[in-house]
Amino acid sequence: MERMLAARLHVPSRTLRVEEVPRPQPGPGEVLVRVEAAGVCLSDVHLIDGTLTPLFLRGDTVTLGHEVSGTVAGTGEGVTAWTPGQRVVLYAGEVRDGVTYTRGVDYDGGWAEYALSSADALTLLPDAIPFEQGAIIPDAVSTPWGAITGTGEVRPAEAVGVWGVGGLGVHAVQLLRAVGACPVIAVDPDPVARERALAAGADLVLDSADPGLREAVGKATGGAGIAAAFDFAGVPAVREQALTVLAPKGRLVLAGLTDKPLTVTDGTRFSYLQQRILGHYGSDMPVALPQLLRLIEGGRLDFSGSISGVLPLAEAAAAVARLEDKVGHPIRLVLRP
Repeated sequence: MERMLAARLHVPSRTLRVEEVPRPQPGPGEVLVRVEAAGVCLSDVHLIDGTLTPLFLRGDTVTLGHEVSGTVAGTGEGVTAWTPGQRVVLYAGEVRDGVTYTRGVDYDGGWAEYALSSADALTLLPDAIPFEQGAIIPDAVSTPWGAITGTGEVRPAEAVGVWGVGGLGVHAVQLLRAVGACPVIAVDPDPVARERALAAGADLVLDSADPGLREAVGKATGGAGIAAAFDFAGVPAVREQALTVLAPKGRLVLAGLTDKPLTVTDGTRFSYLQQRILGHYGSDMPVALPQLLRLIEGGRLDFSGSISGVLPLAEAAAAVARLEDKVGHPIRLVLRP
């Protein structure tokens, strides 16, 4: 049996090891993909540190990696839509019996030399888009895209706020500008992140610790407040702050993940202003991925600056540490087998 390298997380002990495992074989309706690039996400960090736990994992060990691009290496019985050599991006998850399973969380992902995918859970990657950029689209880009265009229903000229300008938030700034939101206000305690937000197209950047934040938002929005606020930090204090500057009938979209309680300090005010809090997770992959790849290929969007470093698969633990400790303030690190 052929073998391959894979970065595997033993969930009970939260131990990450790069080890040799059997190379998977595509079954009926499946595609085997030779991995060319796999993104390292803060969610991966949280899986390792115990903040997040798989809900549907069979067994106690999983190959991490939900942002994956590569080339088709083989197909299983009944697969006719894919042929070896095609460049592809894998969906970050699959729906099975009405339940959404996340790649690299609930089943084996792409921190490996090869990965399996259902034949209907991947899409073509245009030749003009490098594998590194293609890999990060299924989460780092498509999740904020789904939050903005789907859950948040942002319309042109609406005032919006982005809390947390990390791997997802910086892309949210770009995407909000692309869909015509105005002004785009970015909030982050890190001065490097604020500079990054300005470079991505934010109209105004604010320190979350600034006592004049509420006044500054009011001035920027003509006193109306923010129509749509996006939390990409997953921090309770962020959510409470966003609610204080939310416009009447405004919506707060929770894209950042946290296991902490959600609190609305002034429930009467919240109800009187008819505001909404909306949970968000992932995106509609069959729609979002082709849209985003088309926009990138057409020159409307460019995420080349988001690749902060490329490391070999054997250095997966080092990549996780760099992201966790913000060494060099990375947006996205990518592993290459």
